[in-house]
Amino acid sequence: MSKARASIVAAALVAIAPLGAAGQSLPRASDGKPDLSGIWQAVNSAAWNILPHSAEAGVPGGLGVVEGNEIPYTQAAAARQRDNYANRAKLDPETQCFLPGVPRATYMGLPFQIVQTPAQITLLYEYDHTVRNVFMNSPHPRGPIQFWMGDSRGSWDGDTLVVDAVHFNDQTWFDRAGNHHSEALHVIERYTLIARDHINYEATIEDPKVFTRQWKMSMPLYRRLDRDMRLLDYECVAFNEALHPDPADAR
Repeated sequence: MSKARASIVAAALVAIAPLGAAGQSLPRASDGKPDLSGIWQAVNSAAWNILPHSAEAGVPGGLGVVEGNEIPYTQAAAARQRDNYANRAKLDPETQCFLPGVPRATYMGLPFQIVQTPAQITLLYEYDHTVRNVFMNSPHPRGPIQFWMGDSRGSWDGDTLVVDAVHFNDQTWFDRAGNHHSEALHVIERYTLIARDHINYEATIEDPKVFTRQWKMSMPLYRRLDRDMRLLDYECVAFNEALHPDPADAR
């Protein structure tokens, strides 16, 4: 090979090196980490059911987001899920406008924004103005503590943001189908920027009070590229009151 040809090949290899899986150069933050900043959204039907499910009135069918298409409930927890499902119209915390919890906030069907700094990453969800702070390279506070959105601590595993979340209450569900957990929930999320406008999202779930083993869900997240894209108001309580007014107010 001639020196000129070798130089061209070397230059091409250098140009390819920083490219992502889709052949795009990944954006980097000031500290060299992948820049996850932006507005993202999951495009699936996990909000209704994280497992595969058929379409029915008001519910689109879905392929599921759970690895192996199975949630390893204990016998008692499986019975509770069935009861939750049968009474989901009144028991689902979402119908009462409670905070959605983790990882449910990710796939509510509404966009969310990531604001990234080296010391802290903040997730702003359009649903009910939910805010979640991920503090980087710091330990969880000593428990027991019960938060709706848990306590989140982040670190980088190469180019993947890893978020460790604990200190939950037992009041949130994973979806509208009644899939549930206890206050012992432990969620490990992994956000991997695989292309400029695509994140691979994984959530590993542990809860020895409810599940016989850990399990995982995963899905792509898509950057919203709409012109003038921004988070808008989703006033859950006000919307619910408008749809279901108190009869006493009509007197």
